[in-house]
Amino acid sequence: MNPQSFARRSFVYRRLPENEFAHESIGDAAVAKTSKFYTERTDLNLIDLSVLPRWGLKGRGSLVWLEQLGAQMPAADNLAIVQRDGSIVVRLSPGEALVLAPFRGECALAEKINSLPADGSGACYPAPRRDSHCWFAVTGRRTSDMFAKLCAVDLSQDRFSNGRVAQTSVARLSAIVIRHDLNGSLAFSILADSASAEYLWDCLLDAITEFAGVVCGIDALGIPHSVKQGDRE
Repeated sequence: MNPQSFARRSFVYRRLPENEFAHESIGDAAVAKTSKFYTERTDLNLIDLSVLPRWGLKGRGSLVWLEQLGAQMPAADNLAIVQRDGSIVVRLSPGEALVLAPFRGECALAEKINSLPADGSGACYPAPRRDSHCWFAVTGRRTSDMFAKLCAVDLSQDRFSNGRVAQTSVARLSAIVIRHDLNGSLAFSILADSASAEYLWDCLLDAITEFAGVVCGIDALGIPHSVKQGDRE
């Protein structure tokens, strides 16, 4: 499957050559599924999730609006909660939230978010993040060691707990870092300006090399199609 044949492409699709990765379709794009480099014993994995849907919400009523739709809302800023469908709701401030689609499957909130008026006339309005922000994931027991080379915040396992969010600098870029462990393994999502996606990818790739990390497809997250997203933790 050629990712270039789809309407949407990852910001770093050129870094994922077809002869090294197998792809699967996801809506209007193709995501790297498997990599010939990945093994289950890998301690550090870098995964491109940039074609997966994600939404920003702004306005004084954003958090209340999400809660009224049945979303589990974080109790404070810079926290995230994995929802029953596997999506992740992130509270960035009292008037801003981020919703990341499940790694596999549909987001229950997608239709409602997509129907919001885009003119900002309401107390809650969309701020599209699929185009403005790239989305990478880093997993494995050496993730904190890797971040120590690039990030201004201490993301070590005992100091940055599961569900915490850092709005910080990664490789000198403003970024959002979210810890959301998977199957008992450390996992982080990184979102940053899409215009700098290739630069950030190259920085992460350089950083993981020291720890024998590899670039993987989405299958490395360990979430098969047949498993309900809410059962993955």
